[in-house]
Amino acid sequence: MSVSLIVKYFPEITDEQKQQFEKLEQLYTEWNEKINVISRKDMDGLYEKHILHSLGIAKVMPFADGTKVLDVGTGGGFPGIPLAILFPEVSFTLIDSIGKKIKVVEAVSEGLGLKNVTAVHGRAEKLKEKFHFVVSRAVTQMPEFLRWLKGKFEKEQFNEKHNGVLYLKGGDLAEELAGLRCEIFQL
Repeated sequence: MSVSLIVKYFPEITDEQKQQFEKLEQLYTEWNEKINVISRKDMDGLYEKHILHSLGIAKVMPFADGTKVLDVGTGGGFPGIPLAILFPEVSFTLIDSIGKKIKVVEAVSEGLGLKNVTAVHGRAEKLKEKFHFVVSRAVTQMPEFLRWLKGKFEKEQFNEKHNGVLYLKGGDLAEELAGLRCEIFQL
């Protein structure tokens, strides 16, 4: 699988975006040799398991230009970096408590020429900024995750859906989400 998989689902991407998506494999392969950012067995499925999976958020929320998005527990940059490629006019802050992972995020963002990504070594709870949306890939149970995000949302809205959390997680979520006001999207 390659960038053709991305084009299949997002045919409107520009040539520059295609080049950026193509370059992701090289950058992550180089970094994965130094730091285990993506499990070695998952590297063969990079486009399907990591990049396209991250871009599933775009099918639910086509972010408006000027939106501010926080990616919590980004690891090596998922879902933030693929989304930053797709939405160059959206501001992405990618945060992780593990410094070596943030080093990878910085290097990959720089290697792709992404001007809309800020990498932060730290914890979401400590951030002072506010965001329209928070994205993440299953870093913890949802009630705990929401505690981390208290006070992190902008009041101003200019996207089609209300500001909030877009959380990629599988499995039976009924018990975890009981009592929470949420909408579930099948990707």
